[in-house]
Amino acid sequence: MIITTTIDVRLYEPKEKHPTIIRTFESLQKGEVMEIVNDHDPLPLRYQFMIEYVDQFEWHYLEEGPDVWRVSIIKK
Repeated sequence: MIITTTIDVRLYEPKEKHPTIIRTFESLQKGEVMEIVNDHDPLPLRYQFMIEYVDQFEWHYLEEGPDVWRVSIIKK
């Protein structure tokens, strides 16, 4: 798995986090991978992906806290 884009959402204002992640995901080609770095479990984002991108992504936890959470999202 080669990560093509990493977003450290800890650096963004709360209102910019999800839109930035969504824009980045939509810009990926099939098979490309993005990584999200956050200070908490981005589970609400995963639920949003499950609703908006049914069968279009794979979600893998790379690190699960307590201080840093890293997730890879593969575009299918």
